[in-house]
Amino acid sequence: MQLLKKSLILASASPRRSQLLQQAGFSFVQRPTHVPEDYPPEMPVEQIASYLARRKAEAARSFIENDEIVLAADSVVILNGRIYEKPVDADDARRILRELSGSMHTVITGVCLLSAKRQKVFQGESQVWFKSISDEEIDYYVRTYQPFDKAGAYAIQEWIGLCKIEKISGTYSNIMGLPVDLLYEELSKF
Repeated sequence: MQLLKKSLILASASPRRSQLLQQAGFSFVQRPTHVPEDYPPEMPVEQIASYLARRKAEAARSFIENDEIVLAADSVVILNGRIYEKPVDADDARRILRELSGSMHTVITGVCLLSAKRQKVFQGESQVWFKSISDEEIDYYVRTYQPFDKAGAYAIQEWIGLCKIEKISGTYSNIMGLPVDLLYEELSKF
């Protein structure tokens, strides 16, 4: 299919996003940008992922040649109106997981497509229900999987996702870091 052959530049160093694009059959090259993941403190939490994705895409603008399209994304985990970012250390990861335990949180992934002539920003949203997670299970997960580069201190495709998620509403790929279904749809119109 021609759509899957569009020349994409992935402006991210995320192995999960690369894996998702490969599994879906997209053709892409990876050229990571390094953009601080800060945002205005008054910004509504539902807008932060798209804001960061747009900033990452703009930072990769110089990579665009001919008909190439920059793809940038960022994910946030939200519980009770609060963003749960990447943990700074093991203690922070444990704290985050204790707060997520036994509750429902939202994962929003913002995506920006950028070409020489156009820009499109959109986002996927999923809800995740965690079962209760004991301190022993949290210690095991943090020690074994070291989720320090993951928003919300977890990855759905690891032990915690397999054993402690009760249900999800929305797409699995969005929770992994890229709403592939929406990307496919938006690229068909781009």
